[in-house]
Amino acid sequence: MTGSGSRAQDGMTLIEVLVALLILSVGLLGAAAIQLNALKYTDSSLMTSQASFIAYDMMDRIRANSGADYTVTPPTSGNLNVARDQDLYDFTTNIVSFGGPTATGSITLNQRVYTITITWDDSRAAAANSTRSFVLSSRATVDPVVTP
Repeated sequence: MTGSGSRAQDGMTLIEVLVALLILSVGLLGAAAIQLNALKYTDSSLMTSQASFIAYDMMDRIRANSGADYTVTPPTSGNLNVARDQDLYDFTTNIVSFGGPTATGSITLNQRVYTITITWDDSRAAAANSTRSFVLSSRATVDPVVTP
């Protein structure tokens, strides 16, 4: 019998190709979403690291010039003749250059413990209107020796 009986399928049908293409495209979209999230979180981590570097740099400057009062309002321009003014100017300039015009920094002193706080907008990595802060607290000088 040489009629049009059943014969083996020679290839894939168009529906099978479309299903395979759909599965591949969903997988690629998932991989792209993971990559975008990784980029966002990497940027957020970079900003936290930069805030850490700025805060530790300022703490080192405070320790180097321990007799100066660093809790004053930072000057609007640098002054190479006064180390404290130049340090505070560099501090605010570094904060604005890494975090933009909305980034802020403050230095407080409580019982010989300095607290440096840096706050910036991190809405790229988190929900909208999200701010992040880095806080560094450290004693800048050694306690004086008290004799009874």
